[in-house]
Amino acid sequence: MPLLPPPRPARALLAAGALAAVLTGCTPAVTVDPAENAADPGCAPAMLAMPETIGEHEQRETTSQATTAYGEPTAVVVRCGVTPPGPTTDPCSSVNDVDWLIRQGGADGEDGQTWTATTYGRDPAVEVVFDSTAVASSTLLVELGSAVEQIPADRQCLDLQDAAEGL
Repeated sequence: MPLLPPPRPARALLAAGALAAVLTGCTPAVTVDPAENAADPGCAPAMLAMPETIGEHEQRETTSQATTAYGEPTAVVVRCGVTPPGPTTDPCSSVNDVDWLIRQGGADGEDGQTWTATTYGRDPAVEVVFDSTAVASSTLLVELGSAVEQIPADRQCLDLQDAAEGL
């Protein structure tokens, strides 16, 4: 018995499914643990404004709300909704009016080429864990700046002179 072609609506559905598979690619979603306050409504504008690329790294799908990632293999992971850091003596860098606390090591404390940058003075805070051999911090923080600015700043980093003048 000869096989009959599927009916026209079924063929259209199969073609649409094949096209969707090609457009989404075969890259699996990056597994990212959500930040404790990932459901904070303040994260939505920032996450929607995230760039499609950072340096040469394409944005990838992630498994958690208020997160995104870049690169294959993953070079950058962004999480919105982390607890905003309080006053600190940790080094702070201001890049295009966004203040960042930057420390060597990933969120789990691992050392090496992994660095963590966390916004300072914004609630909710944004945390970025990145591989410094894959993307320069200067490129990363500049390219994320306009998205992070969607969360209003309510504090800023002070240098030693600013702090001494406030006494």
